[in-house]
Amino acid sequence: MIRALLAFVVALTLAGPSLAQTAAVSYPSKPIRFIVPYAPGGSTSYVARLVGAKLTEAWGQQVLIDNKPGANTVIGTEALARSGPDGYTISLAASTHVTVPHLVSSLPFDVLRDFTPVASLVTTQLVLVVHPSVPASNVSEFIALAKARPNELNFAAVGTGSSTHLAGEYFKSVAGVKMQHVPYKGTAPALTDLIGGQIQLNFDTPVTSIPHVKAGRLRALAITGTKRLATLPDVPTFAEAGLPAYDFQLWFGVLAPAGTPRPIIEKLSAEIARILAMPDVKQQLAEQGLDTAYRPSAEFDALLRTDHERFGKLISSAGIKIE
Repeated sequence: MIRALLAFVVALTLAGPSLAQTAAVSYPSKPIRFIVPYAPGGSTSYVARLVGAKLTEAWGQQVLIDNKPGANTVIGTEALARSGPDGYTISLAASTHVTVPHLVSSLPFDVLRDFTPVASLVTTQLVLVVHPSVPASNVSEFIALAKARPNELNFAAVGTGSSTHLAGEYFKSVAGVKMQHVPYKGTAPALTDLIGGQIQLNFDTPVTSIPHVKAGRLRALAITGTKRLATLPDVPTFAEAGLPAYDFQLWFGVLAPAGTPRPIIEKLSAEIARILAMPDVKQQLAEQGLDTAYRPSAEFDALLRTDHERFGKLISSAGIKIE
């Protein structure tokens, strides 16, 4: 009896990998739910729909985009955590995924333990834009102005603890300046007040700020990432502008529930790599101010852990909390 039981256990152990491999070969055999924990219309939804459409074309199974915004991405992310680990529910994650646990006192999931990274998709940079009345034409002049007028310059952010808020706090830390954070409920009202001169600066997404820069309503001083934007070729990076310590890039990627079979993760990741290499995909993303930045599962996992620690230190030192 005992020998028979042992033999059965051994057989199951040996069959495990082959079962997972078989599941990967037949995957996907039904529609895939692609959760986006943000409201429709933004860059996150754009990327998810672009990648989802290409996955549908490649595999012949519909990838259904499911926008589940709310509670600083917690609602959509919890839905993923509670889904079956079979590859048929995935989610788009942004840098917010690793900042939320440092801002919210309790979460119904662990951002590192309860998910399996599939692949990173893109990086996006922010643009430091100022109202034309601000007497600074470059970063050095702006830092000198901010030091001469501590806490007199106001920077907008779309919500406390948002990426634009963290970008401003990080700039304060690196540049050694004091500025006032003014939270807004959305990009549109923040831009309206910036263009109207009620606030002096913003760390904005390229897709929303570039039209106003080109129209002369705003002045762009620097790009937060490591290379210039093709759509703003005359605007330097912070490193080129004399502040090399300031490098603030955001990323989007794909997550699956923890326990999703490794062969399915690898199949998804490989297909995403193929999609991101397509010239038309690269062009469409570039038009949105996004750069393709594929990382396979293990490398994306390392990025999550690094940024979890990095942003945690920044949030703690700045004393940022969501009430």
